Amino acid sequence: MSVSALSLTRALGDVSGLLQVVSLLSLVLLLLKAIQFYLRRQWLLKVFHQFPSPPSHWLCGHSLKFSKEKELQELLKRVEEFPCAYPRWMWGDDVHLVVYDPDYMKVVLGRSDPKPEYNYRFLVPWMGTGLLLLEGQTWFQHRRMLTPAFHYDILKPYLGLMADSVRGMLDKWEDFITQDSRLEILEDISLMTLDTIMKCAFSHQGSIRNDRNSQSYIQAIRDLSHLLISRLRNAFHQNDLIYRLTPEGRWNYQACQLAHQHTDAVIKERKAHLQKEGELGKERRRRHLDFLDILLFARMENGSRLSDKDLRAEVDTFMFEGHDTTASGISWILYALASHPEHQQRCREEIQSLLGDGASITWGNLDQMPYTTMCIKEAMRLYPPVPLISRKLSKPITFPDGRSLPAGIKVALSFYGLHHNPKVWPNPEVFDPSRFALGSNQHSHAFLPFSGGSRNCIGKQFAMNEMKVAVALTLLRFELSLDPSRVPCLLPGIVLKSKNGIYLQLRSLT
Repeated sequence: MSVSALSLTRALGDVSGLLQVVSLLSLVLLLLKAIQFYLRRQWLLKVFHQFPSPPSHWLCGHSLKFSKEKELQELLKRVEEFPCAYPRWMWGDDVHLVVYDPDYMKVVLGRSDPKPEYNYRFLVPWMGTGLLLLEGQTWFQHRRMLTPAFHYDILKPYLGLMADSVRGMLDKWEDFITQDSRLEILEDISLMTLDTIMKCAFSHQGSIRNDRNSQSYIQAIRDLSHLLISRLRNAFHQNDLIYRLTPEGRWNYQACQLAHQHTDAVIKERKAHLQKEGELGKERRRRHLDFLDILLFARMENGSRLSDKDLRAEVDTFMFEGHDTTASGISWILYALASHPEHQQRCREEIQSLLGDGASITWGNLDQMPYTTMCIKEAMRLYPPVPLISRKLSKPITFPDGRSLPAGIKVALSFYGLHHNPKVWPNPEVFDPSRFALGSNQHSHAFLPFSGGSRNCIGKQFAMNEMKVAVALTLLRFELSLDPSRVPCLLPGIVLKSKNGIYLQLRSLT
C-alpha cells in the first residue's frame, strides 16, 4: 500500500471515530433530555394531582382535543365538569392551571406574580417592553407616570372627539345601507376606535377613516394577533430561529414592520410639532397633556427621559390596546343587542329620552343611562374583549378550598370561563341585564372585563366612555338585527374575535 493510500485510510478512520464519538454524545444528550423530560413531567403530575382534568396525551397534551374553532365550547364543558380550575396540558411538559372561579381569581390577582415569559415573549417584537409586558419597579414607575393621562379632567374633553369619530362611522353606514343592509361591523368599528385613539391620545388632526396607512395598520394588528395564537399552538415554532425561517415567521416580521411604521410616524409627527412650537408651546401644552405628551415630557426617577425604544414600546402597546380591545367590545355589544331586540328597544327609549336626536352628548349623560350601561356590562360578560391572561407563580399559592401549587407554575385566568360559570352566574348563556341592577349581590371578582388587582386595565374608564357613546349614538340612528346567514364563530386570542366576522342587518331610523 502506498503512503498516500495509507494516509487516506488513517484519515477515514479518524473521521469514522469522530463520527462515532459525536453519535455517542448525541445519544447521551438525547437520553439526558428524555430523563429530564420524564422527571419534570412526573413532578408536574404530582403537583397537579389535586386538580382533575380530562385525559391527555403524554406528548401532545390536550392539543389534539381542542380545535381553535371549538376551544371555547370545550372550555365551557370543563367549567361545568371541574369546579374552580383544571390543568390544561399543551405540549410535553407545558401545562397551566386554567382558573374560572372568583375566589381563585381574587387570590391570584391580589398578588404580584409576573407574566410568564415563555408565553408573552412572543409579543416583544411587536409591542416591545411597554406597560403590558413590564414587571417590577419599572412597571410601577411607568404605570404611575401614565396614570395622569386618564384623569377625569383629561377624559372629559375627549367625549366630543369620541362622538365625532362615531358619527363619521355612522354616516358611512347610512350611505352603505342604501345598497345593502347587511354589514360586517368589526372592520368599521376598528377604524372608528383607531380614529378616536389617534385624536384623544395622540392629538391627531383630521380623520383617519379613509387613510390607507391606518387601514394597513389595522390589518397588521389583525395578522399579528392571529400569528401569535398560531405560534403558541405549534411546538416547532417555539424556537425563534426556526420560526424566523418559516413563512409565518416572515409574515410576522412584515406585520411588525407595518405596525412600527405607523407608530413611528405618530411619534415623529408629534416631536416635529413640539419642536416647531418651542418651549412656550410646550408649557402651554402641559396644561392639557395627552398620552403622548406625558411620554415625551416624563422623566424617570433618575432624571432621564424615556429612550426611543421605551417610547415606541408604550405607544405600540397603547395604540393596540386603546383601539383593538374597545373595537371588540363595541362590536359584541351591538351584536348582543341585535340578538335581543326587546332590550335594544328599551335602551333606545332611554337614550332618546336623554339625548333627543343625539346632536350632543355630555359627560353628565354617561351616568344617566343605567339600563344601557347594564346591557353593555351583560354583553361584556358574555363576550369579554380579553378572554384570558396568564401569570407565573413567583411563590407558592394556597387557594380558599385548601388546594395549593408551588412556585414556578403557570396560571391562566379565563375571564370567558368565569363569566360563563353556572356556579357564579345562573343560566350564564341567557342575556339578562338585571344581573347588573343597582343593589345586585355580586362577588367582587365575578365580573372582570378589565382584569383586576394592581394590573387592571389603565384605560378602563376611557373604554367604558367610548362604548357608551358608540352604543348611544348608534341606537339613535339604526335598528340592529341579526344576519341569520352569518353566525359568528368565536375565536379566543389576545382579543375575542369572530373567525367569519360580525355581520348585522341595519335599518335607518332617520
